[in-house]
Formats: sequence, C-alpha cells, structure tokens
Amino acid sequence: MPRDAVGILLVSGDPYLQEEAKRIVAAAGGSLRTAVDVMEAVHGWDNADVVLVGSDIRELPPRRRAPTVLLGKASEGDGLWRLAASLGAERVAVLPEAAGWLAEHLSMSGSPDPGGTVMGIIGGSGGAGATTTAIWLAQAAAGHGISTVLIDGDRWGGGLELAVTADEIPGLRWPDFAETRGSIDPSQFRDSLPVAGGFAYLSWPGTREPVHIPAAGAVAAVVDAARRSFELILVDIGRSGEGLGTLAWDCDRILVLTKAHLKSAVAAARVLNELPPIDAGLVVRGSGATSVDAPMIAESLGLPLLGVLPEIRGVAAGTELGRLLEIGRRKSVSRFAGSVLELTGDVQ
Repeated sequence: MPRDAVGILLVSGDPYLQEEAKRIVAAAGGSLRTAVDVMEAVHGWDNADVVLVGSDIRELPPRRRAPTVLLGKASEGDGLWRLAASLGAERVAVLPEAAGWLAEHLSMSGSPDPGGTVMGIIGGSGGAGATTTAIWLAQAAAGHGISTVLIDGDRWGGGLELAVTADEIPGLRWPDFAETRGSIDPSQFRDSLPVAGGFAYLSWPGTREPVHIPAAGAVAAVVDAARRSFELILVDIGRSGEGLGTLAWDCDRILVLTKAHLKSAVAAARVLNELPPIDAGLVVRGSGATSVDAPMIAESLGLPLLGVLPEIRGVAAGTELGRLLEIGRRKSVSRFAGSVLELTGDVQ
C-alpha cells in the first residue's frame, strides 16, 4: 500500500531556498509547508515529519526538537556547519549540489525502515588507534552475523585497505564514486565492495597515484546507500576538518578514542568541541604506570566509558603487513570489541 506523503516543514524567508525546496520536495513526493520565520512555524513544528531550516534562520523556538536538515548555499562555506552545530541540525544540505541527496533523504524519511546504524570512530589525538579499532569492531560485528561495512573517511590516511589485508581484493574504492550523481542502488553498492574478515569495506586506494575526489553530494549518496545495504556502518572519520565537516554529520553515534595520558585527553576535549550534537562515547587505549585512570578521563570529558582497549603486542607490525585481522581474533580483542558494540554470546 502506498504510504502517506511525508509532511515537510521549511522554515526560511530566503526566496532561493524556498524555490529549491519546492522543487526537491516535489521530486521526493512529499508535502511541503513553508514558514518565513520561527514565529510562523511554531504551531506546526512538532507535527512535521521532517523540519528543514534555511541558513537565514539563526535561532530556534524554545523547547522544540532540532531541525532535520539545514539548507544553505555553496557561497556560505564552512559557516553552514558552524550554524548547524549551534542549531543542533542532524544534516547539512548545500544547494544546489546536494539536491539529489536531499530528495532521496526526504523520500526515505517516510519509510518505516530507517536503515542501518552509522557509527563513527575518531581519534581524540594522533596515534590513538581509531583505524585499528574500527577494523576490529567491524570484524567482531561480522562474526556475530551482523551485515557490516567499514568506510574509510580519511583520504589522507594512506588507505585503510592496507591495514585490513595484504591481499589485493577486487572491488570499488572511493575514486570510483567521483562521478556519482543522485542515489545509488543499495544492492549494487553492497555487491561492488571488497570483503575481508567477513565485512565489506570502502577504502581510499593504498597507492601513491593521484585520485579523483568525490563531491559532497556523492559522499552523502554513498552513506545513504550503505545505510540501506547494511545493518552496521562503521566510519573511520579521521581527524581532518573534511571528515568532521561531512561524514561526522551522517553518524548516529560517535566513538572517541584517546590514549590514557593527560595530553591525549586534552586533545580529545578539543575534538569533542568540533563534533555534531549527537550521541558519543569514549574508548580509552592502554594502561600502565604512567597512565591516567580511564573512568577519570571519561568523567572529565563528560562521556560514558564504553571500553578500554588493551595494549597488544604486534599491532604496529600487523598494521604495516596488513595482518590486523589476525590480531583481531585474539580473545582480548574480541572481548573488547564485543563490549563496545554490546554484543552477546561467545565471540569466535
């Protein structure tokens, strides 16, 4: 049976954003109501399925839920993401580039199935072990029968695939999506990715050759396809402003990693200031005579402590040789990953 049209509220007095929204909502099959300012929008705010707020709106009505998407123009640059953070918006759509993504996002908003969970992993400081942890979490989830994809969100990281496996596995990498326009078929996306350790992964190439960089709209389409293809989407966000400004906003939850030392904890606090306003938890790496107590770090950062990653011999060499999956089968790693992901049962 066809579902009812998604009720969409646009709050903006900007003529350009109003016209773009009308066109996009029509393409998505939704029902649009427009309010030029917050006062006009108040009465229908909480009854809308989706709330779009234009970049001309600078504050929200009291005690109202956050907008779903902030709409803005490419000329507004990084200021859009700062505004989204202050408003608590879940997503940012830069128009007209993100029109195709937004139409797909709105059409999915009326679906009873929201898709998989997107979990981001970011290091609070350099060398915290975010990539290693992301690989082990993907391996553990796949071992429990959860369909999982690991996304390499750091194009400056040298290619996540080099740490996953030493083998050259066929499948698409990020540059293959550089020309993507509009939505991606979820089944084709799932079948196109390389698989290792029981999970699929999307990596930047582990080569020195220059590569084509997908635009923001293509990245959003990839994440949406991943959400519709897999139960768990793990994103190794990376510490660049690029990842924080795009992929972090697509996450439902973020894990922040820090080493058990004061300097790393301070760096993690600064990273927290740059994250979108979504659920976050802390993972502390290592222990020793010079370490700071993990619960104390979690308390100081105001995050729940989800796990302590033990110091494991051979990780550096395993990363260089593409053998992290072998180390990930150790019981200490399996227990750690199972605890963070709240998996039950024995991990094989």
